[in-house]
Amino acid sequence: ICRGGVLGSYSQLCNFSSKGRRKSKSDGSDSGEENMSKKDLALKQALDQITSSFGKGSIMWLGRSESPRNVPVVSTGSFALDVALGIGGLPKGRVVEIYGPEASGKTTLALHVIAEAQKQGGYCVFVDAEHALDPALAETIGVNTENLLLSQPDCGEQALSLVDTLIRSGSVDVVVVDSVRSKLSTFGFGGPTEVTCGGNALKFYASVRLNIRRTGLVKKGEETIGSQVLVKVVKNKHAPPFKNAEFELEFGKGICREGEIINLATKHKFVTKAGSFYTFNDQKIHGKEAFKNFLVQNESAREELATKLREKLLEVENEKERQGDISDGDASEEIISTDTTDEEAVTAIEA
Repeated sequence: ICRGGVLGSYSQLCNFSSKGRRKSKSDGSDSGEENMSKKDLALKQALDQITSSFGKGSIMWLGRSESPRNVPVVSTGSFALDVALGIGGLPKGRVVEIYGPEASGKTTLALHVIAEAQKQGGYCVFVDAEHALDPALAETIGVNTENLLLSQPDCGEQALSLVDTLIRSGSVDVVVVDSVRSKLSTFGFGGPTEVTCGGNALKFYASVRLNIRRTGLVKKGEETIGSQVLVKVVKNKHAPPFKNAEFELEFGKGICREGEIINLATKHKFVTKAGSFYTFNDQKIHGKEAFKNFLVQNESAREELATKLREKLLEVENEKERQGDISDGDASEEIISTDTTDEEAVTAIEA
């Protein structure tokens, strides 16, 4: 993209110069042609100097480059979260922060992102600052561990240097640092407690910030098989923020994609529910667990529902953005002042 942007800029400059020459000839002014050529040449030299000093993509023509809202994305592995993000996943080439209490699902969500990126043929890196990565869980989620780069640095400087080198190479699609707390802790005692790990810089530079929390447990009879998770999009530079996504995390398995598809399909009337019976394509299925198993065994049915939901929900979001009709929220939602910080905003939403 960057390479095409730079070359495209040069060709446009040449076209602009030729138009200027034609105009100056029609006016009979040779000095106008000479001035226009010098101006274009000086601008081209300046652009080349900036590109050589700071790298490709450091400066580009706004109208001739890719729109920021049309950036390529990587799915999060959660259908509901992809919809809540408004662009179908996490934006590539951007900083994304996932924060929340311990055991809330941060690492699991990051592993799902890696699995989705690998499905697209991308290379991924996991910087395991906590030395706690479970390869068995990663494989169960769908991560190809043979093609996953792993680093377990001893200090924060080593971790950041490694990440910087990999990003500058332009050869990796996802770099996960787990976690910021382990390598970038704050110094001193009595410091502020309202900021997340890494201080203010991380949340300012992040394009997307996700607050993930456990809201309940998922039980099968008397056995607890997972947890109910709520993810809040606290910051989003590519779509309207403050949207929520709920899904189930099954212990040892990861995100239950079938469960969230059932919930969304029922909500949007693609599946009808009467009591404990679900009806889909003239098939009646008794119980949610049975419906989950049905979708696991029937990939075509699962993809059919996912496609319908994706078309409906993402089309609605895109239509709202095109019309500029971003609602102020339902009556049950609290309007948050623009003067509040991100953490205060999260508190307001929780209230």
